Amino acid sequence: MTLPFRPTLPPVRLPVFEGPLDLLLYLIERNDLDITQVSLAQVTEQYLEYVTILQALTLDQLAEYLVIAAKLLYIKSSLLLPRPPEPDEAEEDVGEALVEQLKAYRLFRELARRLREREGFTAYGRTAPPPRPEVPGTGLEGITLEDLLRLARQALRPAGEAAPVEAFLPAYRLTIQEAMERILEAVREGKRVAFTGLLRAAGNRYEGIAFFLGLLELLKQRRVVAYQSRLFDEIYIEPFPERP
Repeated sequence: MTLPFRPTLPPVRLPVFEGPLDLLLYLIERNDLDITQVSLAQVTEQYLEYVTILQALTLDQLAEYLVIAAKLLYIKSSLLLPRPPEPDEAEEDVGEALVEQLKAYRLFRELARRLREREGFTAYGRTAPPPRPEVPGTGLEGITLEDLLRLARQALRPAGEAAPVEAFLPAYRLTIQEAMERILEAVREGKRVAFTGLLRAAGNRYEGIAFFLGLLELLKQRRVVAYQSRLFDEIYIEPFPERP
């Protein structure tokens, strides 16, 4: 089989499929694989295992896995909850929901690929580029992949006691954009906030995931900085310093 792309992510191993996430999506889109035969529980567990293997993952791959794991965790929890007894009400098609999430993931990967190609095109042939002005760092000074993983585990970790059903199916679901706005509001006017404080303010596990992914996006956009005083200490967030 000739693929129109090059798979880059580690494989998942299931009774009906073995291969990278990219290939799983490709087969689902071609209707070569019935998504309802894919065990969401096994996929979720393997993703969480991959997240712990830091030396085998780049930061981009870690972020990709966290996004997919968050979606799969929501679908998995929906499967575990009791369904309404009304026979006339159509039940949620979980397989279709996963297909839509994977399609969205593929779209983001394609957009990222095109942006990288465009960046390479604009930089091609410049033998003597003008000197770049000094810019601040990435906003992750002193923070390692292990620290980001620890934050991810805090966002994905279940609460100490069983949460009510409403916590798994909230009437209002926090989006990543809204989480970013809340983080920016918290650090407005130069304030410093602890990331664990944001997680404690999250209404449920999925809001915690939204805060984590929102922080990654704000760091990427250089709108905030994150730092810690020493290894394994609290991670604080501040506005990105303005250039004079």
